[in-house]
Amino acid sequence: MTLETALTRALGIAHPIIQAPMGGGNTTPPELVSAVSEAGGLGFIGAAYMSPAQIAQTAAGVRARTSRPFGINLFVPTSAPERDPALLDAAMARLAPYHAELGIAPPTPPAPRAFSFEEQLQAVLESDASVFSFTFGVLEASAMERVKQRGMFIVGTATTVEEGIILEQGGVDAIAAQGSEAGAHRGTFAAPFELAMIGTMALVPMMLDAVRVPVIASGGIMDGRGIAAALALGATAVQMGTAFLTCDECGVSNAYKETVLHAHEDETRPTRAFSGRPARGIVNRAMGEIEAGASAILPYPLQNALTRPMRNAATAQDRPEFLSLWAGQGLRMARRQRAGELVARLVRETDDAIARLADLRR
Repeated sequence: MTLETALTRALGIAHPIIQAPMGGGNTTPPELVSAVSEAGGLGFIGAAYMSPAQIAQTAAGVRARTSRPFGINLFVPTSAPERDPALLDAAMARLAPYHAELGIAPPTPPAPRAFSFEEQLQAVLESDASVFSFTFGVLEASAMERVKQRGMFIVGTATTVEEGIILEQGGVDAIAAQGSEAGAHRGTFAAPFELAMIGTMALVPMMLDAVRVPVIASGGIMDGRGIAAALALGATAVQMGTAFLTCDECGVSNAYKETVLHAHEDETRPTRAFSGRPARGIVNRAMGEIEAGASAILPYPLQNALTRPMRNAATAQDRPEFLSLWAGQGLRMARRQRAGELVARLVRETDDAIARLADLRR
């Protein structure tokens, strides 16, 4: 059964299933994105940390594998934080033992990024993607207009109703309502992080009551039961990240996937340890020890750049205790399979869940 909604019709996809645009490394390679799109969902490139050339290359790789719609996500640029020499020294000292244990050079001050958001956006506009989404704020009006002129569907990320209203006023075509269960970075931008930890089941209907654009449910959704619940709340699609992390095509390390597959729902929490910005991940050694010295954590994106060599080395050496293991609270339901098989299973499970609800009325 095809689950048609206003959003599936607008995007030209068969199923209201969006693979979340997970950023970082090669998490969303062309193989994963194209497999989801080929299966009737919407695959997404998480391009926040990609150079313009990498965006172009990845998008070309997706297009070479599928003619179906796909999307690209970027992080809205935030003001550059001031560099505090004493804090930088403390943060590097905190990471130095990990570098030694991994056999890599001692930490060095983060270098400025070699490319701008404007250059990334231009690469997105030239990518042949059908959908553009953004996180961490509101896109400037001039940038929104450029994206609209390309005919791309625009999705903004909100963690509160107020943020959803701001995004709608800014001209988005749909809102991804990110519940507190969601893995990875919180998209909060208009409220203190601690006040924006609202669960998906509460956030989605409140968002729908406040905005007129379609709402996408995101956070804690791992199977067809969750999809059916989101659709019942009024969402026109779901966005799922953790469920796709353990797919064969996902680019994270095998150690990362195995950690997700064996972790429980009470083993994740938001942390600033790896990036300087709150993000939900599986608790591990590095998270706990860095948090214990919270006064030595740099603001985003400096902390993210500072910890990158450690995380890259840990990936190469299969050392999950040093990785930022982003994952949502539904991780106990993760399975190891191919992305196309996952989408097909999700559709069957959603049909079954809806059928069970119909049976209750007989």
